[in-house]
Amino acid sequence: MSKRKILVIDDEHHILELIQFNLENNGFEVLTCDNGEDAVTTAINKDIDLIILDLMLPGINGIEVCKRIRESSDNNTPIIMLTAKGEENDKIQGLDIGADDYMTKPFSIRELLARIKAVLRRTEDKNINNENIIKVRDIKIDIEKHEVRKDDRVLELTLKEFELLKMLARNRGKVLSRDVILDRIWGYEYFGDTRTVDVHIRHLRKKIDDNEGAFIETVRGVGYKMK
Repeated sequence: MSKRKILVIDDEHHILELIQFNLENNGFEVLTCDNGEDAVTTAINKDIDLIILDLMLPGINGIEVCKRIRESSDNNTPIIMLTAKGEENDKIQGLDIGADDYMTKPFSIRELLARIKAVLRRTEDKNINNENIIKVRDIKIDIEKHEVRKDDRVLELTLKEFELLKMLARNRGKVLSRDVILDRIWGYEYFGDTRTVDVHIRHLRKKIDDNEGAFIETVRGVGYKMK
């Protein structure tokens, strides 16, 4: 199963090491930066699930880093901002420019982990429930345009492949049996067998470069689920 990737940005190396150690022990993949310039480049060019951003950084500060990330094309990566200041204005400014949450130093690692998981859940729910756009990592499903993009590349899917991908994405994390998939996509009047689903899943995986099962997981003896 693919690990969620978190970018931690802080110029205090002992804090970077502390956060990295605890996040990796909790199953996350961690990237680190100790300055604003590298942070912006990494956040924009890497596939990041969440950013932990310190407000006080050398060079460009955390406020400017957050602005640049949000101004980059289609970058809605959730951001938790850290600040050594407990002033209300700093927290408000961070939220106003696009941060999703904030914590004041010193902080509890347990609370940070809880906030990370809460922000990731909210982000997933928002993506899944969006009426017109569904995003799963670097895959973007546009319902109105009937278009699927991965890394800004349009994928050529058949109608059934598109409906299959949409169904899995809208039910992300839920196991869908082959019979349920067959009924919903092919209809109750379809008299094929469940191997039809397996064939379409195989073709879909190839088109979205999911040969190692990073997106679609096979649940043996039952069906499939979108991770």
